[in-house]
Amino acid sequence: QLRLMESGGGLVQAGGSLRLSCTASGFPLVSYGVKWYRQAPGKEREGVASIHCSGNAIKYADSVKVRITISRHNAKNTLYLPMYSLIPEDTAVYYCKSTDNVWGQGTQVTVSS
Repeated sequence: QLRLMESGGGLVQAGGSLRLSCTASGFPLVSYGVKWYRQAPGKEREGVASIHCSGNAIKYADSVKVRITISRHNAKNTLYLPMYSLIPEDTAVYYCKSTDNVWGQGTQVTVSS
């Protein structure tokens, strides 16, 4: 069964940091690109960051650029998304999705002011 599982979310004060993880099972992440999305209450889903299967061609949304990075640990079949200098507007459920449309269940990030 092909699965993606996010983790690492939580409650953090503004200015703090978190590291989200997206772990794949049933397929190798190196064979697929992955995109991170987030959805805040009452708002449309927003693409946050993406990485090509080659590990290159990394893109970030303007709203999070310079505050996040994306990296992949091939041996752990896991994608990481460290986020720094968090602001309340980053509060959302964060999802990862592979290019063959496998979605994770999401992880909640809440940033308090």
